[in-house]
Amino acid sequence: MTKKKRENLGVALEIDGLEEKLSQCRRDLEAVNSRLHGVELSPEARKSLEKEKSSLMSKASNYEKELKLLRQENRKNMLLSVAIFALLAVIYAYWTM
Repeated sequence: MTKKKRENLGVALEIDGLEEKLSQCRRDLEAVNSRLHGVELSPEARKSLEKEKSSLMSKASNYEKELKLLRQENRKNMLLSVAIFALLAVIYAYWTM
């Protein structure tokens, strides 16, 4: 996802969207696999399904890589939030003493 688009959405929303896309991609991949193994196909139809399967596997791999990066970014954001909260708690404790 481009940096500009990432600025407009929250990381958690992006993660949810990518997880849905990955889930759909996996469902499509299962459907293609069942068609490949289910019925006797012509060589052209088999080749087309193999190509589709390869494309879906590539998409799934890209989604997984992007999810990994987004989860790392989400983790960093969470740690920054905890650090800011701790700093504010220390400042509050100092002022109230």
